[in-house]
Amino acid sequence: MYTISTDPAQLDVTAIHHYLSQESYWAKGIPLETVQRAIANSLNFGVYAPSGQQVAYARIITDKATFAWLCDVFVLPAFQGQGIGKQLQAAIWAHAELQGLRRYLLATLDAHGLYRQFGFQDLAAPERYLEIRRPNPYGTPTAN
Repeated sequence: MYTISTDPAQLDVTAIHHYLSQESYWAKGIPLETVQRAIANSLNFGVYAPSGQQVAYARIITDKATFAWLCDVFVLPAFQGQGIGKQLQAAIWAHAELQGLRRYLLATLDAHGLYRQFGFQDLAAPERYLEIRRPNPYGTPTAN
């Protein structure tokens, strides 16, 4: 049985940094210090195997009143296909500090089906959203 915790002291920051900087398509080359700062300023969810190994992660950037942005979600490849992603999403969206917010957002290249199961849908008014995009902030090639 996998357990999910929001206790930042349990997070394996080295493993999170490795995945984000080496394996992810969205944060290749991200410095450890940037990951540490992001963790310190987010609501974090770690998923742990019975052995204690962290096998999945997600973080929420939120004001805990009106808005939440889901980001840096991953399940280690060796643990994919076991429903851990769904378990993680269910825990996130049931969290007391994320109830009753006006807007929840995320960006994903390839997991639309998972997130749609939790109520996400295409932007109702994409013409209202603007961004400042820096596609290569860490100096390594990234996916669009």
